[in-house]
Amino acid sequence: MQADAPKFEVRLAAGQADLAAAQRLRYEVFVTELGGDGEMVDHDARLEADRYDPHCDHLLLIDHAQPAELPAAGGGAVVGVYRLLPGARAAEIGGFYTEGEYDLTPLKTSGRRLLELGRSCLAPRYRGGIAMYHLWSALWDYVEAREIEVLFGTASFHGTDTAALAAPLSMLHHNHLAPEALRPTALPPRARDMNLRPEAELDRAAAMREVPALIKAYLRLGGWVGQGAWVDAAFNTTDVCLVLDAARVSPRQVAIYRKDRPL
Repeated sequence: MQADAPKFEVRLAAGQADLAAAQRLRYEVFVTELGGDGEMVDHDARLEADRYDPHCDHLLLIDHAQPAELPAAGGGAVVGVYRLLPGARAAEIGGFYTEGEYDLTPLKTSGRRLLELGRSCLAPRYRGGIAMYHLWSALWDYVEAREIEVLFGTASFHGTDTAALAAPLSMLHHNHLAPEALRPTALPPRARDMNLRPEAELDRAAAMREVPALIKAYLRLGGWVGQGAWVDAAFNTTDVCLVLDAARVSPRQVAIYRKDRPL
């Protein structure tokens, strides 16, 4: 039986039901699928949560053609999420989530309006299609409305064996390292060097094929990576810190994410 065509809505979470639906999707992706865990993960209720959630905006991609075990307010299944933490709000709560992994001093002292992106995920059947375009389009509306200047956050490779990730990590280091003025640095003791192979020995195309889709999306928009990777044993991932200067993103690039947006 063919599944119904998606009927997408993208909006910010507006209450506890929305947040719980987002945390359920995060549980299915980060815990069930990828083997992650955390001290505030509720395995009985199947919710992936942390102390930052109450202070963030949660961007939801909802499919109203899809029934949900834990629906968003108003119905429909939450099939994609993005967690957003503006810099002014982070200052009020003592910092960003990313500061547990990276020294963000260059960003925090830049004098520019910051937005941390995190907990981005899509339900499996929505990957590789237009779902991410809908999320990115709504994200850019959020960025423009709040005059955000620099976006950043961690994105992950599955697994913690950096030797197995030597090619893509080295390619990112050699070709996409952030300028020093905006370059976060991975914090010890879980920091790992990304310069694992000489640039001359890399097959760049093959290495890029090993890069997760979310990281590729940032790179297409002109994004960079910070200095070093960070091994997250709790989430069974190797993280890189992505940085995107909104002023460097052309209207044409943004339009690519907006052309398929009818909701």
